Amino acid sequence: MITVVGTGTGAPVEEAVLAGAELVVGGRRHLDSVRLPEGAERVVLGALAPALDTVGKYVAEERPVVVLASGDPGFFGIVRALAERFGSERLDVRPGVSSVATAFARVGLPWDDAVVVSAHGRDPRTAVNLCRAHPKVAVLTGPGAGPAELGAALARHSPGRVLVVASALGDPERERVERVTPAVAAARDWGPAVSVVLCLDESRGLGPVRTVAGSCAPPAGWALDEAGFAHRDSMITKFEVRALALARLGPRPGELVWDIGAGSGSVAVECARLGAAVTAVEKTADGVGRIRANALAHGVDVRVVHGAAPTVLSDLDDPDAVFVGGGGRELPAIVTACARRARRTVVVALAALDRVPAVRGALAGAGFTCDGVLLQSSRLAPLPGDVTRLAAANPVFLLWGSRPPARTDIEGAAL
Repeated sequence: MITVVGTGTGAPVEEAVLAGAELVVGGRRHLDSVRLPEGAERVVLGALAPALDTVGKYVAEERPVVVLASGDPGFFGIVRALAERFGSERLDVRPGVSSVATAFARVGLPWDDAVVVSAHGRDPRTAVNLCRAHPKVAVLTGPGAGPAELGAALARHSPGRVLVVASALGDPERERVERVTPAVAAARDWGPAVSVVLCLDESRGLGPVRTVAGSCAPPAGWALDEAGFAHRDSMITKFEVRALALARLGPRPGELVWDIGAGSGSVAVECARLGAAVTAVEKTADGVGRIRANALAHGVDVRVVHGAAPTVLSDLDDPDAVFVGGGGRELPAIVTACARRARRTVVVALAALDRVPAVRGALAGAGFTCDGVLLQSSRLAPLPGDVTRLAAANPVFLLWGSRPPARTDIEGAAL
């Protein structure tokens, strides 16, 4: 068996657990904190593959192994790698208290409604977008994705968030838990002792009682009725169009979506309800107010930028997906600017047939594969005498462009 011991946040490892172990693997601080059995080999856990190879030799000879890990090793920890390599039936896992649970305990908050994301060895933009979209996020940090990097990204677009930086949790002499603004976090060198960073929207820190943990669960419905949004003179993306637009946008947790020419913000709000971080661009002042009101009414966080595209787009972070609504002479230029920046897809809704070729050309010119449909719908409408007619809605063209996946060679490197 491989005994995997979570040390918790400073909890000592019982000597009985180590007794008889012929190989002990762990981080340097974990190994330095225990007394190894006489004759046991010690492997400092750095690069994972060589350590697993050494474990494999002992397992093949049926010699006992102990692996020391931080917190709960089954929670974004080494249990996954060990189970994939050696099988879960060989593991005796003894979890400690995770750094996430400890950090929330230190600030007196429940965390059953928190989103937890690991930025260790990963692109930090996923963690940043989750922090923008959700009121309570725990980020497991790593080199290049610590409090300074998170703070720098959030200071630009979510300066009202509070970052709780928890360092050396469980160490009676070195533990520190500090509440700072994103700007303050960005300006400091935090060193290697950071355990976890909590990103909080304190106005929404205590959400409703939940029966399912986490806050990334999909909403009960989407393509909501227009009556659920404040709008001007029916200037809103109708729910039939919104349904297909959402399907093509594919908004998801950890991604950033732009809603350009947002109007009432119905698409922006729906994308945010599905877990994405969202930036809505609107050129009218009254439209900006409506978007903010609609986001507040639906309990989501939408960043609203007052200005005209494509001019204001240069100040925004690159999106994964973009929705462009409305028309105007600038539409091809707007679509071109969005397509150059979008990682996955651009979806465009327009009413004028004359502008379809230019939009298709803009998408194709940016290297996207392009498709589209004309949506024509008729809704049931009452007539006197308790009868019903069909009321036709204005037809809408919906075009979408998708960025082709990068080709790879045999070794898996992008060409």
